[in-house]
Amino acid sequence: MTIVPLDQSFTRWDELLALILAAFASMNGRIDPPSSALKLTTESLAEKARAEIGHVAIDGEKLIGCLFLRPEADCLYVGKLAVLPEAQGKGIGKRLLTIAEETAAALGLPALRLETRIELTENHTVFAAWGFSRTAEKAHPGFARTTFIEMRKAIAPTIRAV
Repeated sequence: MTIVPLDQSFTRWDELLALILAAFASMNGRIDPPSSALKLTTESLAEKARAEIGHVAIDGEKLIGCLFLRPEADCLYVGKLAVLPEAQGKGIGKRLLTIAEETAAALGLPALRLETRIELTENHTVFAAWGFSRTAEKAHPGFARTTFIEMRKAIAPTIRAV
C-alpha cells in the first residue's frame, strides 16, 4: 500500500467519491444531521482537493483510503478520513494520520483537530487510542443538542539538524 498526495494528475474522482460514500455508509440512519459526505459530488471533491491538502491510500490499483487536511490558525484540521470497510482495522487510518502529523509539523502547526459525530462512540475510542483528546462538544446549526465532538492531538515539533 502506498499513500500519495492528490495533485493535478489525479483523475479518479468517481472512485474517490465511491470510497468516501462506502466508508461513511454505516453512519446512514445513525447520525443526525446526515453526513456532509452525502452532499459530495465528483466536482465538489475535485474542488476540495484544490482548496485543501488531500491524500489517497492505494493498494495495487485500488483506492482504499483518503483524508483531507486544512490548515487553520493553530492546528491542521483532518477531514473526510475514510477507509473502505473491507480495509478497516489494518492500520490504514493510522498511516493516513501519520501523514497528517508530518504535514502539521512541516507547516509549523502544533496540533491536529478533527470532528466526529456524538453517536459514533467507536470512533471516539479509536481516535483516543491514536492520541486524540476530546476538547469540545458542539451542535450543528439548528440543533439544541450536541451533535459532534471536537478532538485534538498535540504534535511534537520537528527538530531540524544543522
